[in-house]
Amino acid sequence: MLKEECFYLGRVVKKYSFKGEVIIKLDTDEPELYQDLEYVYLEIGKSLIPYFIKKSILQKFNQLRVDFEDVTHEIDADNILKTDVYLPLEFLPKLTGNQFYFHEVIGFVLEDVNFGVVGKIKAINDKTAQALFIVEKDDKEILIPMVDDFIKKIDRKNKKVIVNTPKGLIEMYL
Repeated sequence: MLKEECFYLGRVVKKYSFKGEVIIKLDTDEPELYQDLEYVYLEIGKSLIPYFIKKSILQKFNQLRVDFEDVTHEIDADNILKTDVYLPLEFLPKLTGNQFYFHEVIGFVLEDVNFGVVGKIKAINDKTAQALFIVEKDDKEILIPMVDDFIKKIDRKNKKVIVNTPKGLIEMYL
């Protein structure tokens, strides 16, 4: 499984028992969607390796206690501590309206209601205090804040994100 075909679900944060159970801290607002999984992918080195789940129990809102099939001792659990956990993209719930996953809009055209077509969304920077669309136009990079009030429509059919930005924001990059 390729990492590009998956989404980040969480991280193995600690051991739970001497029998190899571990706690996965889930990075989601809806942890209950992931309590009955059959498998997950753990990032071991640079590869995603499937790990099959015997049983799992949701604890403390976003912590999933997991008993993996092939992790039967404390030493086995030590080997997977601090590894990232992934699932295939098809496990993500479908979003509608103006809700979207960041990976979903990469490649969409960003259009401003006043400016017109700005360019193509090539990435999203979510490492800053405010997430940003990184838009490419004529070899220039334009940063558009992902503010709910700016986003007017996610047009999945035509692969467009329609925004209404303050006057001058786009022009300052050109």
